[in-house]
Order: sequence, then C-alpha cells, then structure tokens
Amino acid sequence: MSAAPDLAPTGCRTALTAADLDQVLAIRRAVFVEEQSLFTGTDLDDRDDDPATIHVVGTVGGLAAGTVRLYPLEPGHPEGDWQGDRLAVLPGYRSSGLGAPLVRFAVATAGELGGARMVAHVQMPNEVFFRRLGWRRLGDPEIYVGQPHLLMDIDLQAARAAS
Repeated sequence: MSAAPDLAPTGCRTALTAADLDQVLAIRRAVFVEEQSLFTGTDLDDRDDDPATIHVVGTVGGLAAGTVRLYPLEPGHPEGDWQGDRLAVLPGYRSSGLGAPLVRFAVATAGELGGARMVAHVQMPNEVFFRRLGWRRLGDPEIYVGQPHLLMDIDLQAARAAS
C-alpha cells in the first residue's frame, strides 16, 4: 500500500462486497500485524465471520485508507452494548484526519441499530483523541492483545442526539 497525498477523508461506508472486505483485511494486516506487531500472521478472529459484525471502509481521495469494525455484544453484557475495535488508518493517510470519521460512523451506525452504548479497548496514546469524540475512560489500563489499553465507552443515544 503506497503513501497518499495529504487529502481530506472522502467518506466511510459499510464493507458490503468481497473487494471491500479484502481492503479492510489488508489495512488491518498492514497496521496490526506488520506495523504494530500486535498479532502474528493475522488479526482475524471469530468476529470476522459473524454475520452481526459490521466492517467499515474509510476512504481518502477515493482510496481505501482506514477501517473499523463493530458488533453487538452477546448475552452476558448489558442489552444494547456494542463493541468497536480494529480501528486502523494506514500510516500514509493518518494526517488526513480519517480516524475521527471512522469512529463517528461506527458510533452512528450502532446507534441507528438501537445500540445504547459502545465500548472499545483504546491504545493509551489515543485516549485524548477518543475523549475529544465524546468517549469516557472506564478504570485503569489493562492488557489487551498483549499491550496496555484503556477501556472506554460512549452513550450511543446521547451521541446520536448531539449529531
């Protein structure tokens, strides 16, 4: 994946085709496996095959440059809880500001689907970014995929009303 010119984000959409999903997985592999070494070989898990999981493609200049996935949490969690994870923007596109539209798209989508709250394990350097988007920190850092992360959440209906 090549570096991009400094362009503004052009949109976010649900990944509906096999080509979209291939782009999502290529972005995740580039960021989580190759760049950050959070996973060895692949970051794929059972969530990727779950039909309730929504994969999102973020574009810059019409090119796939970022992704996020979201899904409703199973029984045992409060009803209406969703998880957001695998937020990734390719290094050459990070200056575009694509991360915020990806997070906002995930929050709006879960809210439109009746979600009450979204949770995410956020890498510690990204806490301020998420706070600026209306998220709040829940407790102390914890180890998630072998690295310190913060559990954060956002009220989906309040976020929906504010937009």
